[in-house]
Amino acid sequence: MSILNLILAILLPPLGAFLQVGLSKHFIINLILTLCGFLPGVIHAIWLVVKNKKG
Repeated sequence: MSILNLILAILLPPLGAFLQVGLSKHFIINLILTLCGFLPGVIHAIWLVVKNKKG
C-alpha cells in the first residue's frame, strides 16, 4: 500500500482509484460514487488501495 495512493484516495478519490486500478470498471464505479456523494467515493477508493486491487 502506497502512502501517496492513500492520501490521493482521501483527497481526490477518482484519481486515487485510477492510479490503483487504471481505467477499469472500478474506476467508473468510483467516479459515479464520488459524483453521488464525496464520502462513498472516498470509502471505495480507500478500499481499492487497501485491498491492492489491480485492474
